[in-house]
Amino acid sequence: MFRHRGKNRTYFHNIKLASLLSFVAGTVNIVGVLSIKILTTNITGHFAFFSEEVVLKNYYDAALYLLFIGCFFGGAFSSSLLVEFVSRFRKFQSHFIPLLIEIFILGFIGLSADFKIIISPNMVACLLLFAMGLQNSLVTRVSQSVVRTTHLTGIFTDLGIEISKLFFYGNAISYSQLKKSIMLKIVIVLCFFSGGVIGGFTYEVFHVKTLLFSVGILFFVIWYDRLLYKYYVLKRKIR
Repeated sequence: MFRHRGKNRTYFHNIKLASLLSFVAGTVNIVGVLSIKILTTNITGHFAFFSEEVVLKNYYDAALYLLFIGCFFGGAFSSSLLVEFVSRFRKFQSHFIPLLIEIFILGFIGLSADFKIIISPNMVACLLLFAMGLQNSLVTRVSQSVVRTTHLTGIFTDLGIEISKLFFYGNAISYSQLKKSIMLKIVIVLCFFSGGVIGGFTYEVFHVKTLLFSVGILFFVIWYDRLLYKYYVLKRKIR
């Protein structure tokens, strides 16, 4: 899912990446909404709230929304910086550090109550936004901007455009590629939605510990990626 780049990357690599990490993002989003009443996987709404608070001259609240925006940006920037730096030494392992940082953040928040660590709602929002910035940047780079996992606005826009094109494509190859692109976006939408719904029901029982399920998925992603890599290495040696 992460190691294959460029021409070696297939449609199914993107499908697996999109489904698992979109589910994680959907879960994180609903936990943020239910626990602190703040959207934590995108910043579109925060720009609107920032503008509103500036107009109302509530400069402290405006600065807070600006901080939220900055945290998402910081996560995206840090993820890309880390990938670029690590890839100079270990090209096929450059995705590990952003994923481990995301795991640490989600795990820290999920276990904070058990360890009696008091985290303010605004700090929780900042940490989750940073984690989602990390994830979205990583996925975008790995998939060459084909996959986005933390928000659906652009996905629905592209989906509307591509579905309209189905009525005009006559070339069989182009038509097949278009259908694959549409299916990828539908998978992202469904997995994000599923993560939100399942995460919402899980939150009723486990509260903020629901984030630990996302941590489990991220660990599975790392394990699965390493397992496949070892399988292909072994396969080449046998040949």
